[in-house]
Amino acid sequence: MRAWGVTYDTGFTNLGTTTHEPFDPGVVARDMRIIRDDLHADAVRITGGVADRLEIAARHAADAGLEVWYCPFTNDLTTDQLLAFLLDAAERAERIRREGANIRFLTGSEISIMTIGLMPGDTLAERAAALADPARIREILPGVQRATNALLARAAAGARERFGGLIGYASLPMEAVDWAPFDFIATDAGYRDATNAAGLPASLAALTSQGKPAAVTEFGCAPFTGAADRGSRGDIIGYDEHTAQAARLTETVERNEPEQAAYLRELLDFYDRGGIDTAFVYTFASRHLPTSDDPGRDFDRGSFGIVKVLPPGRTGTAYPGMPWEPKAAFHALAEYGRTRG
Repeated sequence: MRAWGVTYDTGFTNLGTTTHEPFDPGVVARDMRIIRDDLHADAVRITGGVADRLEIAARHAADAGLEVWYCPFTNDLTTDQLLAFLLDAAERAERIRREGANIRFLTGSEISIMTIGLMPGDTLAERAAALADPARIREILPGVQRATNALLARAAAGARERFGGLIGYASLPMEAVDWAPFDFIATDAGYRDATNAAGLPASLAALTSQGKPAAVTEFGCAPFTGAADRGSRGDIIGYDEHTAQAARLTETVERNEPEQAAYLRELLDFYDRGGIDTAFVYTFASRHLPTSDDPGRDFDRGSFGIVKVLPPGRTGTAYPGMPWEPKAAFHALAEYGRTRG
């Protein structure tokens, strides 16, 4: 691979809150230095739905010497609102690029299910319900694909006018993206699980055979026994439907950080052998899923983060003053980064 890195969430918005609270620019700056100096990562994919936070994090990442993938990840915007958000983000990314940063721009992530007007439903929960209904999705999918690609074409054209670097999009397979307007191909569907492991080499070959560099913008698993076989389906968190806050664990699981670490290393090697240009581990930290001394509320067991977020008011010992502690996955990735030189 030309480069590898981690996704860094600046706050996914849902029901009036975000997944990164509090957002402390000082902590973000130190996170970026740790990603570069201790993980030895080449790049960071910065995601979120708050415009100023994306720019702040991107600037700190650039200052740390990381290749920046500037990736708005919005929710519950209309198509017009999304387009306005993306074009503003492209202008912000261009300002950073002109200051000397190594930066790429992505015209959003998974917009078909995150945006009002492309799939039935005014909320993420309603759109997810439509997605989970096989008969319904077969009925609506052709229209969803046409509308998604039409919006992506407008976003790519507008971004080209505002941003002078390489442009891509973090896609889902069901979107059937037309990659003609983009400089590289990217997918959020990089997760291996027991149901797709046998077919993953063929999927990878299809991704890398289209004549453009290909990136895996998400892959990972949670740190519990059996999570590697579940991949992206390893969600064991029950959320409050009114606040979108973690409320409970939906099942009892055994913490198994080595399993998470091994999964990440195996997939990094797989993508390296398979000709992927860049791969991003999902994710650095799930700020909305803190650990707890109460096993029933240890939401970190369902967190794909490579660091364990501590309860409010507590800081770590490995990195004094930081609101997290490294997991086994962090140390495994640091070793991987060192071996790449």
